[in-house]
Amino acid sequence: MSILIFIAVIVALIVVHEFGHFVAAKLSGMRVDEFGIGFPPRAMVITKKGETLYTLNWLPLGGFVKIHGEDGIQEQEAGAGGRNSNAFTSKNRFVQAIVLIAGVAMNLLFAYVLITGALWMGTPRVLSESELVSATDVQLMVASVLPESPAFAAGLRAGDTILSAEDGHYAFSGADAQGFTSFVANGEGNTTVALTIRHADKTEETIFARPLKGLVASDPSRAVLGVEVATVGVTPLSLGAAIAEGAMLTWGATILTAQGLWHFFYGVFTLSADLSQVAGPVGIAGVVGSASAQGFGDLLSIMAIISINLALINLIPVPALDGGRLLFVIIESIIRRPIKVSVARAMNGIGFVFLILLMIVVTAHDIFNLLPS
Repeated sequence: MSILIFIAVIVALIVVHEFGHFVAAKLSGMRVDEFGIGFPPRAMVITKKGETLYTLNWLPLGGFVKIHGEDGIQEQEAGAGGRNSNAFTSKNRFVQAIVLIAGVAMNLLFAYVLITGALWMGTPRVLSESELVSATDVQLMVASVLPESPAFAAGLRAGDTILSAEDGHYAFSGADAQGFTSFVANGEGNTTVALTIRHADKTEETIFARPLKGLVASDPSRAVLGVEVATVGVTPLSLGAAIAEGAMLTWGATILTAQGLWHFFYGVFTLSADLSQVAGPVGIAGVVGSASAQGFGDLLSIMAIISINLALINLIPVPALDGGRLLFVIIESIIRRPIKVSVARAMNGIGFVFLILLMIVVTAHDIFNLLPS
């Protein structure tokens, strides 16, 4: 079931991306020869409207839009006298750029709609004090853990849930983040704290950590475990509040994703990338399956994150991606002539090989993680 949900999610996100290109091309007067769901070979023609075929294809891994002359081959082979006014290459460079980034824009817009929908329906999030009364499934969740802190050494990680704690004198339970911070500080670093936690994979264990002073620069006298906690629960927002909150969360997620991708690809080119922080298709399928088991709101949230990743990855200036094609358009606007077809084909081929090799490495890493150690 997880695989089927994963395929449905990927198809939906890619079709949304291609729909962005499709709408922008149509509005700019370009001829769209085909809009396909799935990849060839073709299974059937759903319909034909105007000059566009709408097709269903056998490989259910996404979708595509075929814009007349988008590869430049037809127009360059026809020569100046054979230019077609509704071809991609016949439009000015600004219009071409708009069509190319329309897919990215559609994925970001779709992510915003998904996040807004998840907030409106109700999905786990950090709660304010006034929301605690109406919230369900309230938990004390670990937001972050300082490296080389007592909590990190004990095995506590972001995403874990703290169920209870005791230090031999006092006990803590509940989901009050401030109450937990005070409980740890009251020990003054003299006693070891036993923490009962639930990991993201739903397994529970008891770990032991001794609070230390000096980890918080603003309050070095306070004993801490080196963990930031938050009260998380499920409570639906009103539609208006969801729309406003969804915009802020989408923007924040986009910035964080961009920063993460920058560090990752910088690591790839400097041979220092940490693949343990990256998930390929196998890992994503597992995450999607887990989210769908938690509820529809969680699934929408995961879809939104994947949609943002898809949008930003497509902006990377690597041939075979929208960012690479956009780079070609920028270069052509500077040199004031089309890039030779042979050069474009060679660069696209190199970019495609790079992406395939990267996907193979990440997928292999996913599979190795599933194997018993």
